[in-house]
Amino acid sequence: MKPPSPGPLSRARLLTSPSVGPSLVRALERITGRPAGSADGAGPGGPFVYVGDVLPDGLRTSRLLWFHSVNAGTDALLASGTWPEGALLTRTVGRMGERIAQYTLGWVLAECQAVAEHTAQHARAEWRRLPSELAAGHTAVVHGTGRIGSRVAGLLRACGIRTVGVGRTPRAAPAGFDRVVPAGSADEGAALADARWVVSTLPLTEATERFFGAARFSAMRGASFINVGRGATVDMTALRDALDSGTVRRAVLDVLPDEPAGPDDPVWTLPHTVITSHSSGVTADEDVVTDFAACWEAVTAGRVPALAVDTDRGY
Repeated sequence: MKPPSPGPLSRARLLTSPSVGPSLVRALERITGRPAGSADGAGPGGPFVYVGDVLPDGLRTSRLLWFHSVNAGTDALLASGTWPEGALLTRTVGRMGERIAQYTLGWVLAECQAVAEHTAQHARAEWRRLPSELAAGHTAVVHGTGRIGSRVAGLLRACGIRTVGVGRTPRAAPAGFDRVVPAGSADEGAALADARWVVSTLPLTEATERFFGAARFSAMRGASFINVGRGATVDMTALRDALDSGTVRRAVLDVLPDEPAGPDDPVWTLPHTVITSHSSGVTADEDVVTDFAACWEAVTAGRVPALAVDTDRGY
């Protein structure tokens, strides 16, 4: 990965996708000091910097210096065609880690306080005391130890929950984690068996597709599974079997392999499951502005931005 060279960057046009609203376009123009155009009016010239959610096939050329995604996930961008050689790819994270961490903690605490059961009792006008439990002292296994996984682990740890991270390789525990174990190791299997909650923040790559299959679900001993990463990292048939057998107690799925799920999609019939329609980490315009500005500052100084994506690895 290298930042665009100063010469081409200085004469590059700024293009935005139709999904980028007027107020965000004005902010991008202020940051770059140049007017923004639309992809439809790109014409044959170049080079250009593009900000948006998708990159049209017609712009996947050597004219592209840099694409900044308004989303955190870039798997769809990389899966839809060959990435232009030498083009920088950056992404928006913003306060997504904070939002996803609060989402995860909300479901953890809702389970401890039997919120779903109380809600069902209320609908039946039934008065019956239900047991609750403390989150402190339990173990959460968080797959993915990057920016988002660390924020999730840190907030859970603040509630007294032991946090075990699962990463690709052995490493020192990042902030928020009590320890980190390698994916596929005996230590991961032991952590899954001990877990009260298993949280996935994984991106979608060749290595993580259907990562959560029969082997990992069968290693659990009644853990609840929360997926805030990517839907295709889960083998949905294996998850259904695990929910039926009880190795997975319940599931909260913010992401699915196929989105949006139509009313006849079998995912709606998964037992002990709540689906929340990809809403845990919605990106706000302020996130895009903040992260693009940081990337612009790095690029114009000749540095690779911290939010750059390794297009070979997919994250």
